[in-house]
Amino acid sequence: MSKDSKQSRLDKIQQQILDDKVCPDLAKQATQLVFGEGNPDTDIVFIGEAPGKNEDEQGIPFVGAAGKFLNEMLEMIGFKREDIYITNIVKYRPPNNRDPYPDEKQAFLPYLEAQLSVIKPKIVATLGRHSLNCFLPELSISQVHGQPKRLKGQVYLPLFHPAAALYNASMKQTLVDDFTKIPVVLQQI
Repeated sequence: MSKDSKQSRLDKIQQQILDDKVCPDLAKQATQLVFGEGNPDTDIVFIGEAPGKNEDEQGIPFVGAAGKFLNEMLEMIGFKREDIYITNIVKYRPPNNRDPYPDEKQAFLPYLEAQLSVIKPKIVATLGRHSLNCFLPELSISQVHGQPKRLKGQVYLPLFHPAAALYNASMKQTLVDDFTKIPVVLQQI
């Protein structure tokens, strides 16, 4: 499938969320839907939990401080932001940046799965525990971070959320170390 036809299928999924009025209470208080951004032809998709204030304003995931750190780590492993695809489980900003509720994550999951089925990445890199537990609910991020897991033919790479590393120097190094495994895992697949 060409990059353009993948993109047009992603655009349809985005429109579907609006048409289906997913999480109307969240939608009401958000500026806009933050669907996802990047290369639909990529080998790696990063998935966070939900948009924050900057993301809500710009309509793009990971554009705040955590996004800047994510970009730096991508550069360290020879990737640019345009090379990857990035999205969140929940596509609207929760009020006051609270954690997304289980029913909100559940409501958005089919659309996230549809995104992944269009992109067909070799690696799904989960950023933070919400994202990890969406796919692998029985695992704890502190125990499995940086360890690729295969489920139903898909490889998941659990990573700490970049935001967590901004406030904790030791976690920052851990995240950087885990990130450097991405090219290795890609080669092994």
